[in-house]
Amino acid sequence: MAFLTEKSISVFFPAHNEIANLEPLVQHAVKLCPELSRDYEIIIVNDGSSDGTAELADSLAELYDRVRVIHHDGNRGYGGALQSGFRGAVGDLVFYTDGDAQFDLGELREVILLSAGADVVSCYRVNRQDPWYRILNTWLFEKVVFLFLGLRVRDPDCAFKIYHRHVLEQIKMTSEGAMIDVEMLLQAQRSGFRIVQRGVRHLPRKAGVSSGGNVRVIFRAMGEMLRMLRLYGSRFSSRNSLKATRD
Repeated sequence: MAFLTEKSISVFFPAHNEIANLEPLVQHAVKLCPELSRDYEIIIVNDGSSDGTAELADSLAELYDRVRVIHHDGNRGYGGALQSGFRGAVGDLVFYTDGDAQFDLGELREVILLSAGADVVSCYRVNRQDPWYRILNTWLFEKVVFLFLGLRVRDPDCAFKIYHRHVLEQIKMTSEGAMIDVEMLLQAQRSGFRIVQRGVRHLPRKAGVSSGGNVRVIFRAMGEMLRMLRLYGSRFSSRNSLKATRD
């Protein structure tokens, strides 16, 4: 059998209260991953769910030998869930998408092919299936992170990305909230890693409630933005000593 890549692959899903969406997503991954690589793993990061997601994740891990679970005792936040997934993964390529199943996992095939010529593949949502105010918030957020941090990535918080292990070994993850994607991409860009982008279809949420528009989440992201300006310096700051991206 010809595999899409000879590299080992870790696929992980951060999930908080996604009991209605998680099982079909994992089943899709179980069918897809054997086509991608000989050596793969599927990880569920249960971020302190209270709706039965934790129990479902454990039952899926018992059913499928390539599936394992990382549990958080409480809800750490999106950044905390991604940190656990990236740090727990062992593959040469590490991919994640959210447990809400708002992307077609089948598009991972094309993303893996792109990763052969890139250090990071960061996707952006096409025909986004969210309320207008969330789309507006994302557009404003993208402009702000470009203006103040100089991140030249479209839709940076789109949850469909793949990183080579050598990138993960050289960047630090400190964000526990929604700024985790910006933090990782910013370090990758300033370190000169090649970031390639591709559009992926965005699907309507079939069940559950998104927390991305939650006021608490938004204010936490604003606080993290200020912290990142202190940590990494703005695009205008002399403290910004990391190299600009080569891409």
